[in-house]
Amino acid sequence: MDRLAAIEIFIRVVDTGSFSAAARHYDVGQPAVSKAIAQLEEWLGVKLLLRSTRALTPTEAGSNFYQRARRAVEEADEAVLAARGTASGLSGKLRVSAAVCFARLHIVPRLAAFLEQHPNLDLELVLDDRNIDLVEEGIDLALRMGVLPDSNMTARRIAQARRRVIGTPDYFKQHGIPGEPADLLAHRAVIYTRDGGGENWTFHKETAEVSVKLQGNVKITATEGLRAAVIASLGLAVASEWAFTPELKSGAVISVMDDWTLPAINLSAVYPTGRLASTKARQFTAFVEQCLTGGMDAEGR
Repeated sequence: MDRLAAIEIFIRVVDTGSFSAAARHYDVGQPAVSKAIAQLEEWLGVKLLLRSTRALTPTEAGSNFYQRARRAVEEADEAVLAARGTASGLSGKLRVSAAVCFARLHIVPRLAAFLEQHPNLDLELVLDDRNIDLVEEGIDLALRMGVLPDSNMTARRIAQARRRVIGTPDYFKQHGIPGEPADLLAHRAVIYTRDGGGENWTFHKETAEVSVKLQGNVKITATEGLRAAVIASLGLAVASEWAFTPELKSGAVISVMDDWTLPAINLSAVYPTGRLASTKARQFTAFVEQCLTGGMDAEGR
């Protein structure tokens, strides 16, 4: 038995709470995972996991072994990378969770240069507009926007974007350009209904604070749909400038009322509960920061 491989499988099983999730991560059959755990328990002479039809939990001995084993494996990975040096690049698997539209606009077009630097890295982008369970899905790094729910996950804000009032030139030609928040009451809005969206917004300008409720009969739950509706001139929208970066640059949409400000939107790097951020996760986070701060164009330059 490869004891290190068995230990890594055990760590993944505890992280995900699932034999099947660990099997998917290592691309092996579930019986292979069960066999590795059984052999590890036999070698250690203790029961590591309690299994039932509803749950899988570590025993007291298993919990103690997990904590120490996880730290040892993470430190070993760091030691290998340090010994090889940065010129050798990253290697192994990295699973990153991100919103569909954000990844399509800001990450995927720039990936070629990053992967060229790290040809041995096996990157999997798990794209979903919902906040998925990082542990259950075996995620190493999540890129999440807005206010994070209270949790014991490790999180760090890596970028911030303005929210803007956005519409097409054709829409504003037909309906006029709003100059202040009250003018929005006469406009048709496309309303994003997921977390961080909604109808009610508070605008600030110097010492002034004005709250308005957007008017509109089109509500959308995905950023891709919001983009399509605004570009089709169905209405204006309050949206992150990240959602319309290409169109704002090309002039396909324009931002109005820029002398008024709205609450900014944060992008955070989030790591699973109880997990140290790996070198791979940290370097990918730095890559995303570079993409958003203008240090890298769509061709990765």
